[in-house]
Amino acid sequence: MGDRHLGGGKTVYTLLFSVALALLALLSDAQGRTDRARTREETGAGPLRRVKRGWVWNQFFVLEEYTGLEPLYIGKLHSDMDLGDGSIKYILSGDGAGTTFTIDDSTGDIHAIKRLDREVKAQYMLRAQAWNRLTNRPLEPESEFIVKIQDINDNEPKFLDGPYQATIPEMSSIGTEVIRLTATDADDPTYGNSARVVYSILQGQPYFSVEPKSGIVRVSLGGMDREVRENYSVVIQAKDMGGQLGGLAGTTVVNITLSDVNDNPPMFDQKLYQMSVPESAPVGSVVGRIRAKDRDIGINAEMTYSIIDGDGRDTFDISTDPTHLFGIITIKKPLNFESKASYTLKIEGANTHLDHRFLDKGPFSHVTIVHVSVEDVDEPPEFDSAVYYMEVPENAEVGMVIKTISARDPDAANNSIRYSIDRTSDLGKYFYIDITSGSLMTVLPLDREEITWHNITILAMEMNDHSSWSVAVRLCILDVNDNAPMLPEYFETSVCETAKAGQRVQTVAAVDPDDPLGGHHFYYSLAPEAANNPNFTLRDNQDNTAWILTRRGGWSQQDQAVYYLPIFISDGEQPVQTSTSTLTIRVCSCDGEGKVMSCNAEAYHLPASLSRGALIAILACIFVLLVMILLMLSLRSQRKKPFLHDVEDNVHENIVRYDDEGGGEEDTEAFDIAAMWNPREAHLVGKQRQDMLPEIESLSRYVPLACVGGPGRSCGGGDSNVHGYVLSKLLEADLDSCAPPYDSLQTYAYEGEGSVADSLSSLQSSCSNTDHEYDYLNNWGPRFKKLAEMYGGNEGRDRSSLTYP
Repeated sequence: MGDRHLGGGKTVYTLLFSVALALLALLSDAQGRTDRARTREETGAGPLRRVKRGWVWNQFFVLEEYTGLEPLYIGKLHSDMDLGDGSIKYILSGDGAGTTFTIDDSTGDIHAIKRLDREVKAQYMLRAQAWNRLTNRPLEPESEFIVKIQDINDNEPKFLDGPYQATIPEMSSIGTEVIRLTATDADDPTYGNSARVVYSILQGQPYFSVEPKSGIVRVSLGGMDREVRENYSVVIQAKDMGGQLGGLAGTTVVNITLSDVNDNPPMFDQKLYQMSVPESAPVGSVVGRIRAKDRDIGINAEMTYSIIDGDGRDTFDISTDPTHLFGIITIKKPLNFESKASYTLKIEGANTHLDHRFLDKGPFSHVTIVHVSVEDVDEPPEFDSAVYYMEVPENAEVGMVIKTISARDPDAANNSIRYSIDRTSDLGKYFYIDITSGSLMTVLPLDREEITWHNITILAMEMNDHSSWSVAVRLCILDVNDNAPMLPEYFETSVCETAKAGQRVQTVAAVDPDDPLGGHHFYYSLAPEAANNPNFTLRDNQDNTAWILTRRGGWSQQDQAVYYLPIFISDGEQPVQTSTSTLTIRVCSCDGEGKVMSCNAEAYHLPASLSRGALIAILACIFVLLVMILLMLSLRSQRKKPFLHDVEDNVHENIVRYDDEGGGEEDTEAFDIAAMWNPREAHLVGKQRQDMLPEIESLSRYVPLACVGGPGRSCGGGDSNVHGYVLSKLLEADLDSCAPPYDSLQTYAYEGEGSVADSLSSLQSSCSNTDHEYDYLNNWGPRFKKLAEMYGGNEGRDRSSLTYP
């Protein structure tokens, strides 16, 4: 409604204003002429003469935001040369000519055909010129003029950065500045009140207020408490036209947060806290946590805790957790229910960061009482020492009590204790402990040279409970001089045949497994039976070593190759230990530098004339002999085995064995089929293999080929030969009790309808419905007797499905 009313008034105002502008222009022109005439009179110039102007026009002004239906009339251009006959044509150019502004080329009237906005463009620079329509030439030079856009209040104030966030401390005083706001109005600040902004608060009273001209938001209510209300939303309005009626307005929101200050003292929820802890809890264990609550937040709520009084201030400690909010009570010293069953602690909690402005709200600390009860725990037995160290001589008698181990039950019940040894720590079972008294004693002899330290574990267990405790016992075995010094178990040296009298043969040093405190002191001498030894003597060096020296020269392996020298050794400890060790000395042949060459007399007398060439020849003969023996064994192993040497090696008598691979059906050298037709003449065949003869010859070699055919059958034909050979072999098998129990020939190349024996195959046996006759099996000899009993006779059974394999 306001916009339309304003727009309707603009048309009337524009017309009136145009008239006023015209009057002002006339007055300005008249004043200008008067000033120029006065100037001429003062300067003595001639009389003023009127100059004829070519243009009659003024600067144009137009209001923005014209909303009428007709184009907005701006002004009129007129030339003195225009006689009104239409011969003059007006032309307009420059900013917006033709698009925003138009001109009537006959009358010179200028109109705005578009809506003008001063905030977009405040003025337009145009050029005008009068042309002769007939000659189409300009009558006068081109002139410029300006169309200025007059502002109206068409833009409301705007808060460009809103909404705004602000923070102030709680309990701020009245008048504290919160934030400064600035609204921007796009209207012309130099023209009227369109851009004069006034601020006011629409929401947020009575807590806050705003200054009308500066836009500063201030606190208007003191004592605002964050713990009561933390956030406020304030609405600020900015209105132009100096806040008068009809002005345009814009609003924004300011979100104000109260920050915390330390204005609240801490306070415990309870005056008395009850806590409990077992007596077995280790030092440093947490007993419990307490907290003094503070309505403040952040660093203003951080606390520090301390034990200020109570009988447990030396037994317990308190510290602040990493959040600085809780107090953690811990154990400072070991607890014992039997000694003290409860403790009282007086604990204070205080703020760490104080605000001196609010000290009158204090004190910023609070005190509470904590009662700690110690719970009884069935504790294991306690030894009177954390670890036991003992020394025992290695010659201690078996059953000697070393020490009495003592333990007690720390509980009020004070149960009896039973002792034992952890056998994993005493695998040799050297010690024993009395189950009731705890007396530790030996049960086996001790030897320091075998085991120097014994580390055993003693267990103590309550009588009426299974809880146990252990303690370590370290036993050091003390040395006693119970080992004699002696030379190494087998000690041997040598003497050269060229050695002279007084020459050192060997330096001997004894060993003793004992470890005396002052160190070893050995004494050497020859044994009494060798005190007057004519060959060697001994010199004690007094440094636990001795030299063996020769007493003579002229040594010879032939006279005596080995000498045995007994040495007597004793130590300097009590009781004195002695031993006699024997040193073996061999007589050896040495070179000129004294290096041993040989200590064997037989090897020395070997002839030295055997040269290296002879030795090589002997070895070569031995090698040749070995090669010949291996070759003979290889040839013998390749010799053909005798026929039927093993039953497994002779599966079928008709198998011909040879070493090289045959040539298939074209191989006619493997065996001659003629040997099967006429075995007697098989050895007369000229074409035979040289490496192996067919074994069929060996089969027929011992078989007499008698004619066993029936009457009227000739033995000379090919068929009769084969048939006779088969029958002969059957007869031979029947008479030979040691022959294998199977036929020697089972497959033949000649088989079928043309065979005398017909087909041996059982494939066509099912084609005949007649029963087979097996009575002929009785004529095949004792080898087929069992078969004849099974299939022979007149049992009347159907055996059509049985065939001879």
